[in-house]
Amino acid sequence: MESPMVTATINPQQLLKDQVTIITGGNGGLGRAMAFKFAEAGAHLVLAATNRHTLEQARQDLELSGTTSLAISCDVSSPMDIQRLVDMTMEQFGRIDILVNNAGISGPTKAVTEISLAEWNHTMDVNLTGAFLASQAVLPSMISQGKGHIINISSIFGKRGYPYRSAYAASKWALIGFTQTLALEVGKHNVRVNAICPGPLKGDRIERVWQERARVRNIPWQAIEEKMVRMAALRRIPELEEAANVALFLASAQSSAMTGQALNVSAGTEMR
Repeated sequence: MESPMVTATINPQQLLKDQVTIITGGNGGLGRAMAFKFAEAGAHLVLAATNRHTLEQARQDLELSGTTSLAISCDVSSPMDIQRLVDMTMEQFGRIDILVNNAGISGPTKAVTEISLAEWNHTMDVNLTGAFLASQAVLPSMISQGKGHIINISSIFGKRGYPYRSAYAASKWALIGFTQTLALEVGKHNVRVNAICPGPLKGDRIERVWQERARVRNIPWQAIEEKMVRMAALRRIPELEEAANVALFLASAQSSAMTGQALNVSAGTEMR
């Protein structure tokens, strides 16, 4: 097989030229940031999420930037929704080059002894099973065309314990294991599978998570933010765009020899 080398002089706007990309949870936060970053690199975007309003707003904003995009309402824990997402993408574009499994939830902020089975299962269904279902659904197309890229959004808490967030941490640990296993299975088809492990990223979502965690621990939420800043080697919280840049790198030929990796984007909070 010819090595898919890339030169250092490639135009950034051509990195993903005409690459059909599905991003689950593409309606806000990191998903939206990745969508616009990929659009700048020339990709066609398919955004999937459960919130129809924010999903359509993201699609319209992409269209204003001149990007061909499709917005599909989808619950990633539903096999029927996932299959409809893939079918509609194939009908519109005829191929799938990149899948970003970004859809996820924070899960319960509770001690293990207080989490209900329903809460545990729902967290796993969205954060882990959703990535499994979407990957399974796109792989026939990727294998048939002899190339593809799958990027799973895990977390630095997929590499360390996270008190009061056991369901979330367990789902993200498992997602790294899934990433490595799938990479070993499909590498022979020139399909690469990698993960990104963000720490806290600036934005409304992490503030809500910190506020809930602070409520459980009965401390000001700003104290949690201050602790995370102190833990980071760079003494700051990364921006959404910084994680989106890593996703673009993994989706492009610039990372052509990388698969089965789990890259931290945490300003040095996690280094394993």
